[in-house]
Amino acid sequence: MKIIQEIEQRIQQLRQQVEKANYAYYVLDDPIMEDAVYDQLYRELEKLEKKYPQLITPDSPTQRVGEQPASQFLSVAHNIPLYSLENAFNLDELMAWEKKWQRYSETEEIKSIEYVCELKIDGSALALTYENGLLIRGVTRGDGTTGEDITQNVRTIRSIPLKLTLNNPPPIIEVRGEAFLPLDEFDRINQEREQKQEALFANPRNAAAGTLRQLDPKIVDQRRLQFFAYTLHLEDTEINSQWESLNYLQSSGFLVNPHRKLCRSLEEVATYFQQWETGRKDLPYMTDGVVVKINDYSRQKALGFTQKFPRWAIALKYPAEEAVTLVKDIIVNVGRTGAVTPMAVMEPVHVAGTTVQKATLHNSDRIAQLDIRVGDTVVIRKAGEIIPEVVRVLTELRPPHSQPYQMPDRCPECRSPLKRPPTEAVTRCMNLSCRAILRGSLVHWSSRDALDIRGLGEKIVILLINNGLVNSIADLYHLTPEKIAYLERMGSKSAHKLIKAIDSSKQQPYSRVLYGLGIRYVGSVTASLLAENFPSIDQLSQASYASLSSVYGVGEEIAQSIIDWFSIEKNDDLIQQLKKVGLQLEATPPDMTTIEVSPTPFSGKTFVMTGTLPTLKRNEAKALITEAGGKVTSSISKKTDYLLVGESPGSKLKEAEKLGVHQLNETDFLTLLKEN
Repeated sequence: MKIIQEIEQRIQQLRQQVEKANYAYYVLDDPIMEDAVYDQLYRELEKLEKKYPQLITPDSPTQRVGEQPASQFLSVAHNIPLYSLENAFNLDELMAWEKKWQRYSETEEIKSIEYVCELKIDGSALALTYENGLLIRGVTRGDGTTGEDITQNVRTIRSIPLKLTLNNPPPIIEVRGEAFLPLDEFDRINQEREQKQEALFANPRNAAAGTLRQLDPKIVDQRRLQFFAYTLHLEDTEINSQWESLNYLQSSGFLVNPHRKLCRSLEEVATYFQQWETGRKDLPYMTDGVVVKINDYSRQKALGFTQKFPRWAIALKYPAEEAVTLVKDIIVNVGRTGAVTPMAVMEPVHVAGTTVQKATLHNSDRIAQLDIRVGDTVVIRKAGEIIPEVVRVLTELRPPHSQPYQMPDRCPECRSPLKRPPTEAVTRCMNLSCRAILRGSLVHWSSRDALDIRGLGEKIVILLINNGLVNSIADLYHLTPEKIAYLERMGSKSAHKLIKAIDSSKQQPYSRVLYGLGIRYVGSVTASLLAENFPSIDQLSQASYASLSSVYGVGEEIAQSIIDWFSIEKNDDLIQQLKKVGLQLEATPPDMTTIEVSPTPFSGKTFVMTGTLPTLKRNEAKALITEAGGKVTSSISKKTDYLLVGESPGSKLKEAEKLGVHQLNETDFLTLLKEN
């Protein structure tokens, strides 16, 4: 008995020493011992716990990495929603935000307001729950309402304490923060992947998000993620402000961003923002802006939330990073709808954390506006730090004898004549047998939100088409393992697996089949609405323009697109073939009650547009909105959710300001669209 007590005491000493070393190294960035010494202590602890497993506790440093990989992640509802933040892209928009929240404030004491500024870390949000000081759950942000339980992976992050360093921890506390990958770790991981001839991660944000969703926590542990805590939820507390919360989190054992600042005016916020616009280049992690929060909790509570954002906080984003590069070629891509999109092929250049070699030129109007030519030196950026685009051409560096670019008059894939419908800015291939349209249609059909056929990616689709095995979507369901086993990178085992996945897709509900058909403007949300209102493909195909356009969320443009699609004889043949092979083309009563519509930022939202957008035509913006479940109207009212604002806006802008309608510029719009 005495021996056990001595061993238990030694284990406690080792745990305290190892945790102290972890805290000094990962949180304080001030190591207190050599790596070899740390390793020796850790191995001794590990050895004793292995010999006396009854003495292992969940908060032991050795228990950060679980032994068994998870088979899947469970969905967990957040106790308190994780709201996203409204964005401001310059100081004028920041001032407009202050005026907006002041209008909602019931008190006149707004001159003494304090703001807390924190660097906006480019990573993945996490919600951590502690019970009596012990970490019991770690959940991803997910859609803000529901996330994934990744507790095993969270435990591997050394800057997340397994046990709070508080003498009397509260019964329950929830901590929110950002998991991220330091730049040196990102570089190290990519170097290792390059040596193994594995695909490189595009940027630290993607690498961090992908790492957190690894099923094997040992892989997560090897990638050395870090975590900054930035807020807490604690009942019956005397903490009255965001600044006090950050100090409390730090005293609890969390790593809190050392560059936070308490500002007593918006002018101080502006100075902080400008300081870090250049200073962020020297940070060991990526940051794309500053989060500004009203410090006082009572004022936060009084201001409350919109449907999407807290009124008391905003993300002040830095301008999209721009870079200069050389246009090597201009090519065109043909999509599944036949849209021919010109692309600039450029010398590789690093922009906003990724290497860019191609940028969309949208359409022939945009090409004419830019007067872009092969050989030009161009400035590129990422719209909303997502979509690479050419901003302008440096014509003074243009080589002599360059020629204006002319859009092709024939499809590069099938050589059919290209046409530009009079009401559109897009040039299209009208040949439904075009290999490019078929390729895009098959990839879309097998995508996750459609029929979700695992293993049927673009490379396999190209192989099937090139070998004459598939000439339509319906042909997929006549494939056999014997027919495809000989294809490159396939083999018998993969062939059987793919055929099984294709066969399983027959069980996907009618709404997914509708989305998979690729009808123009019919996104996954619209497909679910159509399935509810027209519970069979036959009813939908015979629906009138009036009945279609009367469905909320459908509208005139989508209604006409549906009618046009069903008027094509080849599409009718496809439906008949899909019926024969057993696809779900009607919603049975159980299906109708269990159809799930994934919420999107645009679901059920009403938009109005004003002014001229920098790159998007109005019909293009409208199509993006309607496909994502939104609705576009022509006049501002209290029911309007968003005003999409371009250059030279009209009177709608003033009306929107009077009614408090949320405004989006094109960059805001594209950023929000990414969440679909």
